[in-house]
Amino acid sequence: MMEKTNTDWVAMSDKAIIGTIGAYIRHQRLEQNKTQAQVAEDAGINRWTLSQIENGESITLATLIQILRALDLIHLLNIFTIEETISPIEYAKLKEKKKKRARPKPKTNDSNGDLGW
Repeated sequence: MMEKTNTDWVAMSDKAIIGTIGAYIRHQRLEQNKTQAQVAEDAGINRWTLSQIENGESITLATLIQILRALDLIHLLNIFTIEETISPIEYAKLKEKKKKRARPKPKTNDSNGDLGW
């Protein structure tokens, strides 16, 4: 039987989302063949806390980050990266300001009094 791979996060309650995250953590821990005690020690938390999240109980964001680090899953947070984008109008304005030709630099007088003696 195939597992459902597409989760409708919008339709889920907060409790259901927490439960799904906990199940994911349990699945990843077992895939890595680690005990709750091993992951808890690596994360710097107690085993009971890890058990709580795996059973669908709420934990702090800091604890979740510690668990993701211990399971080497911190890359999952890449989704929160903010990428700067430029609008087509701003791009056109920048392109307009771009230099189109070179101009020689104006000659400047040596103002520090050096007469070359």
